[in-house]
Amino acid sequence: MRDAFPAELLRDRDAALPEVSEPQVVRHYTRLSHRNHSIDLGFYPLGSCTMKYNPKINDEVARVCDDLHPLQPAETCPGILEVMYRTIELLCKITGMASGTLQPYAGAHGEFTGMKIFRAFFRSRGEARRRVILVPDSAHGTNPASAHIAGFHVREVRSNGDGIVDAETIEPYLTDELAGIMLTNPNTLGLFERHVLRIAELIHEAGGLLYYDGANLNAIVGGAKPGDMGFDVVHVNLHKTFSTPHGGGGPGSGPVLVTDTLAPFLPGPTVAKTREKYELREAGPASIGRVAGFHGNIGVVVRAFAYLLSMGRDGLRAVSRLSVLNANYLRERLRPMIGAAYDEARCMHEFVLSARSLKERTGVSAMDIAKRLLDYGVHAPTVYFPLNVPEALMVEPTETETLETLDEFVDIVAAVCSEAERDGDLLREAPYTTPVRRVDEVRAARHPVLTWGGDTSIRSGASSSDKE
Repeated sequence: MRDAFPAELLRDRDAALPEVSEPQVVRHYTRLSHRNHSIDLGFYPLGSCTMKYNPKINDEVARVCDDLHPLQPAETCPGILEVMYRTIELLCKITGMASGTLQPYAGAHGEFTGMKIFRAFFRSRGEARRRVILVPDSAHGTNPASAHIAGFHVREVRSNGDGIVDAETIEPYLTDELAGIMLTNPNTLGLFERHVLRIAELIHEAGGLLYYDGANLNAIVGGAKPGDMGFDVVHVNLHKTFSTPHGGGGPGSGPVLVTDTLAPFLPGPTVAKTREKYELREAGPASIGRVAGFHGNIGVVVRAFAYLLSMGRDGLRAVSRLSVLNANYLRERLRPMIGAAYDEARCMHEFVLSARSLKERTGVSAMDIAKRLLDYGVHAPTVYFPLNVPEALMVEPTETETLETLDEFVDIVAAVCSEAERDGDLLREAPYTTPVRRVDEVRAARHPVLTWGGDTSIRSGASSSDKE
């Protein structure tokens, strides 16, 4: 056996591995797991990410994938083909679309896929000149990035004083170079784009298309459909709306759904049903081609399918209503402490606070508040996003949190704001109780440690100012 390996790769002595018992191993890794905050350990109001609880039964159901291999012949796995087909069918009913693909591995991957479909559609019509994509200033950063790498020219559209897009704002762009607009509805400010029907009318009259960023679909499931709003392409974040794990930046899944007109451009193969038989059907000549090596993140798809079946139509409608109710409750409780970014009567599933006045008064920033919240055992909200809100704190409680948890969070925020008034330095040096103290985010982003045992000063206990 040793002859099968190059001599320079062989050990000349045994590896220095510790002799440990099973309880020691279990305790070691359990201890490590508790160093990371998770939805299973505490409140996780990370705005725009929809960090809802993931039912454990979905993980059990997903074990059906253990005996599957993506290279095995399709005729040997009709069950998973049916799951794929029915998942797309359900997602189409929810969104008002006609057909779709499960291949994209994340929301951003779905955006890229949608933009490729845009390009293919316009090329098929001899309109390759349509290269302009409109993106609101409140959009996720992946929107302009996806459009750009797909070959489009991005034009930012500013929100009005109410935090939404006015139809009049897009009128200067209604030319024969317009490809379309990417909208999130509700938008990232947690506000419903109430002019969406007029925007869709104008875009379509100009020959363009509408792309729906499904990041905030959790707020409207069972109540409104993107297809009814005039959207032509929709991506859905299964790891947000349909309660599948986020993991460490994954595993995600971003199915893309389209209207009948755009169906020929979907990546293939697709799952087809003929006389109670499910089979893979190769894509036609108009297809943009594969966007994934196989058929998408099937383990995540199975989890989402289980969630869809267990919730049903009424359950999904209740989910969206509770997510909106929880957000509005928290918003009203928190806005006296940290002002709301917009004075709308109500928000949708999330809301944005602005710590600008608190910072002007105390010198304590949104980042300082976020860091201090970690000491109280809750995950911080999203900070400094959307970019059009100064000192932004974006909060999304989701529907899976109890009134007791929401009230506890309000008490914690109140305590942190009181600390800010008394002793700003306390917050500027936080957190104190986490395994890793405050990091220098700017330096970490510009000089990431990509090797084991690299520069540890970035993650030292000192503040960023101490390390300069």
